[in-house]
Amino acid sequence: MDKKQGTLESMVNIPYGNVYRNKKVLITGNTGFKGSWMTMWLKSLGAEVYGFSKDIPTSPSMYETLKLDELIEQEFGDIANEEIFADYFNSIRPDFVFHLAAQAIVSTSYTDPMETIRTNVIGTASVLESLKNCKHQCISVIVTSDKSYDNVEWLWGYRENDALGGKDIYSGSKGAAELVVKSYWHSFLSKKSNVAVGVARAGNVIGGGDWAKDRIVVDIVNAILSGDNINLRSPNATRPWQHVLEPLSGYLLLGQHLKESAALDGESFNFGPKAETLKTVLDLSKDILDQFDNDDTIITNDGNVSFDEAKLLKLNCDKALAKLGWNATLTYNECVKFITDWYIGYSKNEDLLALTFEQIENYQLKAQKRGLKWSK
Repeated sequence: MDKKQGTLESMVNIPYGNVYRNKKVLITGNTGFKGSWMTMWLKSLGAEVYGFSKDIPTSPSMYETLKLDELIEQEFGDIANEEIFADYFNSIRPDFVFHLAAQAIVSTSYTDPMETIRTNVIGTASVLESLKNCKHQCISVIVTSDKSYDNVEWLWGYRENDALGGKDIYSGSKGAAELVVKSYWHSFLSKKSNVAVGVARAGNVIGGGDWAKDRIVVDIVNAILSGDNINLRSPNATRPWQHVLEPLSGYLLLGQHLKESAALDGESFNFGPKAETLKTVLDLSKDILDQFDNDDTIITNDGNVSFDEAKLLKLNCDKALAKLGWNATLTYNECVKFITDWYIGYSKNEDLLALTFEQIENYQLKAQKRGLKWSK
């Protein structure tokens, strides 16, 4: 594989013990927002990246803007079709699998509940079925969501052993996916010495390159760039906002630990931001707007919420710190700056491939300068 590999390799001190260098890494859902960032990061770590996705989910898309099809091997197919996925998996024989493919929009789960369940539950089972039948050494990180917890809106963070569930279809599908992982691991995967699986949970991920519908940052940026007002559904809803690179750093670290030791096989981990990033939707909107040279856009509240939204949901990440040495890197203000720099670059037709790569390097440097264990 010779797709521009050398031009993107990081020049900073590369974390993760070089476990990804020259390894075959399969990312499901790679054409999405998180998948595109994961692709870029793994390319910078010297990995040989393969993608499996249903389609390109948005227009514009980060995947197309960065021309990631020129950097990786891409396959389009239905993740819920176990035979199609198994054929691709077996043709690659990946060293690592990061399962990010999902129907990730809460509002869509109300309009198309069956597709949400099919993608999130059966799609996860397809990946696990390939791992069950895997004959080579393979590490897999299954990404679910903080929405997999049974959210009772208490003030403290959910721990990995708290109850799973969900009152809405999206949350229920993520909780169900977790149960599928658990049952596959106990029934099959725990008995395989060549396969290791970890589960990663994160939520409220924001960052440059996201164009999905009903996402707050996307709505804010689209309003600013089009000269419209920013209409907020729930301005006082509180979220622990985190830049997309925060959980991705945890996913990569979990993959490293699973590769180096079987001690964490079958375990789940929360990856969340610093406590000071707990801000309202209105706070985030104002802070993003302030970074743009735009005096015309105003923020309004139409109060039009057509589906139930959680008012508060945060994670306890003590386990990730204790067992992986992971914690978040960015302050809230740094998170906002990363986001607005990317979208301002987009509005000015800058080289977004280079900008994205620079943000990944900048993130790693910040973690190293702050002495975060995972970044060494």
